[in-house]
Amino acid sequence: MSLTFTKMNGAGNDFVVLDNRDGSRSLSHAQIAHLCDRHRGVGADGLMLVEPPENGATARMRYYNADGGEAEMCGNGARCFAKFLNRLHDDALTDLSFETVAGVIGATFPGSNGDVCVQLSDPFDLKLGQELALADGLNHQVHSFNTGVPHAVVFGNAIDAVDIVPQGASVRHHEAFAPKGTNANFAEVLDPQSLRIRTYERGVEDETLACGTGMAACALLHAELTGATSPISVKVAGGDTLSIGFTKDSGAYQNVTLTGPADFVFEGTLTLPV
Repeated sequence: MSLTFTKMNGAGNDFVVLDNRDGSRSLSHAQIAHLCDRHRGVGADGLMLVEPPENGATARMRYYNADGGEAEMCGNGARCFAKFLNRLHDDALTDLSFETVAGVIGATFPGSNGDVCVQLSDPFDLKLGQELALADGLNHQVHSFNTGVPHAVVFGNAIDAVDIVPQGASVRHHEAFAPKGTNANFAEVLDPQSLRIRTYERGVEDETLACGTGMAACALLHAELTGATSPISVKVAGGDTLSIGFTKDSGAYQNVTLTGPADFVFEGTLTLPV
């Protein structure tokens, strides 16, 4: 099978994007995993397909993790998806929307620096202060929030010292988040309005350079725990700093936005094994 693809990058989170508006591409889990393999394929944290909308949006986004499993959505992927979708419309759109498993995502293109702002679905399932034993043998206060996909967050003062693969995996697979598991974030407060985070992603099963929904979860949990106001800046492992905006009404977080870079890397054609 021959595929024409586009490689994109959102704050270090990288993706393969396919135009599937004609519905001609149906990939198996194994083919998706091969495509995302950094040694035998293109290499990516995930795959996104542009498909026809079902409920009146500009398009529908299908998102697959690097292991081939479909996920609800991806925040950094959403920004790349929006930029790719706008290119399919000759960059003529000032705003657009697309359907995901997690709900409808809106996007705008503020300024002239190439940043994309996406409005995420309303978060839910907030849990604070779960005391969990992790891979380092210690009990940690773990907070969680679903910002489109499930995220757990551990706040600390020395996240560079975290052995993130075993520690992240122990959060990701913890029985508290069974049966589907969760993404794991380790966050450090830099000042009242800014954080630095590292993320172990479910489906990648490793640390990634950035995770948009993880940034949102960390920012919102920081706001919940400290009273920090919108917007909150979040610096990720890849070095980029993104902005999380939100409102809070009667204790509920709404209008959550994620603003940051989305870049085209290259285009190509690849023959996939059947």
